[in-house]
Amino acid sequence: MLPKVYIDGQAGTTGLQIVDRLSGRSDITLITISDELHRDVAERKRLMNEADLVFLCLPDAAAIEAVTLVENPDTKIIDASTAHRTNPAWAYGFPELSYQHRTAIQNSKRVANPGCHASGFISIVYPLVQMGILSKDAPLTAWSLTGYSGGGKKMIADYEAEGRNPELDAPRLYGLNGNHKHLPEMQTVCGLTLAPVFNPIVDDYYKGMEVALPLHKQFLNGHTAEQIRDMLFEYYRNTAMVSVSEGIAAEGMLSANTLAGSNNMVLSVTGNDDRVTVVSRFDNLGKGASGAAVQNMNLMLGFDEKAGLV
Repeated sequence: MLPKVYIDGQAGTTGLQIVDRLSGRSDITLITISDELHRDVAERKRLMNEADLVFLCLPDAAAIEAVTLVENPDTKIIDASTAHRTNPAWAYGFPELSYQHRTAIQNSKRVANPGCHASGFISIVYPLVQMGILSKDAPLTAWSLTGYSGGGKKMIADYEAEGRNPELDAPRLYGLNGNHKHLPEMQTVCGLTLAPVFNPIVDDYYKGMEVALPLHKQFLNGHTAEQIRDMLFEYYRNTAMVSVSEGIAAEGMLSANTLAGSNNMVLSVTGNDDRVTVVSRFDNLGKGASGAAVQNMNLMLGFDEKAGLV
């Protein structure tokens, strides 16, 4: 019997992207809820407990409530919200980070899907800390440029409206209070003593993301840019969806939408031996959200990790 998969919140941006990645699959049965019943708690509860795996594509509070509706001990859950990303009872859904992360996802019934900005930051910082290039108490600063689809339906509507606010024509810095919702995730997963100074930016393109971590050589424990590139390359050499560019990118430009439409992530090391910037590029709706969720589903259900993502 094919595993049954249900998406709670299938009409949202992440839910629709997951549906798109699963709709052509012949190895699962995708359970859907009718439009008139998508807010009916009893019907949602019935479908969740009927499913082998449930995606939660909901706001944080609704995701926490939805977990309480699952009474079937065999039902597995992937939560795409922020609600459970620092909860030690939930596996963190970034399998490329380590063998332990991958194994935990495969064996867990509760997996927290990473945040988009956090995915880029963690893809850089976690291995740098693990390899001894960065210390856990280093004061880090990062910026992240994203397409407007990351803001959900309202932001998409604002950007695509006729006669829209002209301020939307230019990049916009947000999270101005310094307390972006992905910070606890970034700090906890990477084991950092200090939360980073993090500057997210949204711009006038639909999807694609680049997260950049600039570093002075005094924080690199004697490692050169070339050594960092080579060590990151080896770290991610045999992973499914993460790769590292060849050489040091010292000229040209890196576009944030290069991997739009992809489920992959590419890291690049730029700069020189005095000042290094490591950049992670990916699709905020792909490896930054729905693509990562489907990858985690594949691992949890025993499928090929890249199934439906190639």
